[in-house]
Amino acid sequence: MTVKIVTDSTSDLTSKMADDLGITVVPLYIQFGEETYRDGVDLTTEDFYRRLVESKTLPTTSTTSPATFAEVYDKLAQEADEILVLPLSTKYSKTYEVAIQARDLKKSKARVEVIDSTFAIMGLGLLCIAAAKAAREGANLDEVISVTQRNMKRVDVRMAFDTLEYLKRGGRIGNAQAFMGSVLKINPILTIKEGITEPIARTRSRAKAIDHLYNFALGFSNIEEMAIEDATTPDEVEALAERLNAKFPKERIYRSKVSPVVGTHVGPHVLAVAVLGDKDASAKTGRRT
Repeated sequence: MTVKIVTDSTSDLTSKMADDLGITVVPLYIQFGEETYRDGVDLTTEDFYRRLVESKTLPTTSTTSPATFAEVYDKLAQEADEILVLPLSTKYSKTYEVAIQARDLKKSKARVEVIDSTFAIMGLGLLCIAAAKAAREGANLDEVISVTQRNMKRVDVRMAFDTLEYLKRGGRIGNAQAFMGSVLKINPILTIKEGITEPIARTRSRAKAIDHLYNFALGFSNIEEMAIEDATTPDEVEALAERLNAKFPKERIYRSKVSPVVGTHVGPHVLAVAVLGDKDASAKTGRRT
């Protein structure tokens, strides 16, 4: 049996990553005023972040339709018997519900299972990559699901911001609200825990924020996959990958861009690291200043 993986554009998988592993990425939507764009299809990340900075009002985001997912299922059913769908966290979007509804609309007999990934950005991306690799090695759908559920406990992300203003304006700030009192004075570090955005640390400069991302990656005793992504600062990605080379080969570190749908809520200067691996039990945890 052939298993295919489906995700949405908030996974931040590049076209090459998706194509190499046969992953189907369903675009979500961004709307500037009356203009609607498919995430990662109709609007480049460069154009999006330029418009985001220039716009006086925050763009809106939305999921796709059940019919779109159903069409994807039927197309994949021509070459696959089983399909696993990994959308972003249900606490961020209704995409999971839409993917479930689409099962009743599909015409094919392919088995489709949908899992709440509890992640977004390359945390979700790494789950999809690992699932696709397992499928490529011959795992059936139940085995791929088992691998994914184990990996959901082994994935962690850290995001460095220069402001929480975009999260605040987009209503996605979650428990990071506690940081808002000093939003203009700090470079906060956030993670995704149990499907929602959570504060981890407050740093006093961009350099210290990047140091935090570096130390976070060093806290793993075993790394299976790693990704670094940015919105508008690719030089920071390459510099961090170079620093991490002694821990994990920089050639194996995925580089990606934070998609416009996510970028609407995190802003143009986010820098993130995602790791799939096992944490060092002796690594220090907690908040850094």
